[in-house]
Amino acid sequence: MKKQQPQPESLYLEVRTDREEPALPLHSSIALFLLSYCQSSPFDVLLLSAQSGQRWPWRGSLPETLAGPAARPAEAPGLVRACRMPAVADADGRCCRAGLAVVLRHVVQRTCDKKAACVGLASLLGFKKTCLKACAEVSKWTRLCELEIPSAVEQHLLDPKDEALQIPPAVLLLEKRLREPVRVHNDDKLRRQKLQQQKGRPAPAAQPSGESCGLELTAAMARLSADESLTVSTRGSSDIRKVKTDELPELEHVFAEGLYFTLTDVVLLPCVHQYLVRSCRKLNVLSHLPLLLRWYCRVQEVPGVITAAKDCGMSLFSPQAPKPSCTLPGPVEPGEVEKGRVGPNPETFVGGPRPTLTKLKESGIEASFSPHPCPAWNVPWDSLPVAVNPIEGRMSDVRATRKRQQLNNLVAMVTAMARPGQTVVDFCSGGGHVGIVLAHMLPECQVILIENKEESLVRAKERSAKIGLNNISFIQANLDYYTGPFHFGVALHACGVATDMVVDRCIQARAAFVVSPCCYGFIQNTLKFNFPRSQKFFETLSFKEHMILCRFADQTAVQLPPERRLIGKSCMGLVDLDRCWAAEALGYSVNVITMEPESCSPKNNMLVGKPLTQKS
Repeated sequence: MKKQQPQPESLYLEVRTDREEPALPLHSSIALFLLSYCQSSPFDVLLLSAQSGQRWPWRGSLPETLAGPAARPAEAPGLVRACRMPAVADADGRCCRAGLAVVLRHVVQRTCDKKAACVGLASLLGFKKTCLKACAEVSKWTRLCELEIPSAVEQHLLDPKDEALQIPPAVLLLEKRLREPVRVHNDDKLRRQKLQQQKGRPAPAAQPSGESCGLELTAAMARLSADESLTVSTRGSSDIRKVKTDELPELEHVFAEGLYFTLTDVVLLPCVHQYLVRSCRKLNVLSHLPLLLRWYCRVQEVPGVITAAKDCGMSLFSPQAPKPSCTLPGPVEPGEVEKGRVGPNPETFVGGPRPTLTKLKESGIEASFSPHPCPAWNVPWDSLPVAVNPIEGRMSDVRATRKRQQLNNLVAMVTAMARPGQTVVDFCSGGGHVGIVLAHMLPECQVILIENKEESLVRAKERSAKIGLNNISFIQANLDYYTGPFHFGVALHACGVATDMVVDRCIQARAAFVVSPCCYGFIQNTLKFNFPRSQKFFETLSFKEHMILCRFADQTAVQLPPERRLIGKSCMGLVDLDRCWAAEALGYSVNVITMEPESCSPKNNMLVGKPLTQKS
């Protein structure tokens, strides 16, 4: 009897029908380009459109795998409907991966699993397989490639003012990035090889910026062809070996992340192509993007790129290289963009928190903690399946004991409020410590675990499978890519601004929340949040003073002197009080509660919030 083959995963791509003609958003075009480049895909690819069953006239420019009609969003699994596109769903519909970077990485990994000897595809994930792995919430580079450039190019294409084209700020940032020196693994050896080349040939004539990268190009082509004979000798002369590292020549970009073709180039090519097609006649614009033009031409030299682009309806071309120009009406400088978006950069902090604490006290602001409503409540660990225990999440016995104490607090709050039929979302779920316990304790509720790291989510799925839970689902995505409804949001030790993102997402859904913050020192102004958050703190403290509170809120480790830990706890309480007041201004009742026992974690605060008016 033949072994039954597992059903393939489904890749869902969005079709926009809100314009005169249906169109693929750039994130769909990027996913299709990667599928064509991979040549063999283990996915069923489905288009989601508001107009079910319609066959679009531009289907001839798409891969043959998309011969069928588009489906309505209602026909997709529930988890897919609750996430931003693109998304990949398992055959049983209980696990979903959403967001461009997560989906593209998954496509590469699954294709490599299916195809033998696909070293070239695996190299798309970069050194240590970390290309675009950091989520857009914390990585400026991922945010630029995954969100800002596609969005900027789409907005640019919709701009009817063709006469007044300006370079989108995100595109300027990319040009700036291509101008920066390359940092790669073992770059010291490559830089010495470059110096050896420079000493072994006559000084070149003056060249336009970025046109000389002989060794870098040799290294890049060697990687693409897997031909090590193309690399330069690794042994330099003695005088080269004696040169100090800071005196070595810098390496130049061949591709977006440095010397090697990666997933980032796959993401950027459809975006840059669309931008250049629109701007190719605007020589005054292109003159400000010499490195981007060189990159665009260089990517076309990668085997398989032109064919894959053609399969997706992209006719790549060689743009005319304009002469350098110093003028462009109204360009936005990259530095100005970054400063305007993420707020003022923190200055060097001098001194301790006492002046800030005194200033707050004089304004009548002091840390306050609400009494714990059920300090003695414990999860019945001894009567639960072994896989529910945190020790199954691969940690030491001592750490597992503290983790159980932390879970006692969060689970007590949620189980006291949750009702049958409601949905609980465990944000930043990690290995599923909170979500698995809640799913077992609340069998009539649906529990969704959201985590960006695939390795953590795999462990959570394995633990859930051992128990046989059928009321739990898994989403690998940035936490704000989940757009579905829910009733409770929970997060244990959400790092830095992740706490603010969880609370903000709960407020959008008018859901109650139980959140334990962590890593206060990582708090900083972002695209979405500026600190202080509440009006009262904003009127009292400067950004710098609030950041002092955040830095010293991390001074709560058990090895520190007791007096210093007390100051750290006070700073923690004040930072969380600011968060509470910001939520209360939006119609919530919020309390800051200390976990029991306090020794369960140096970060032992909980924010427990409820909307004053329940959603219907």
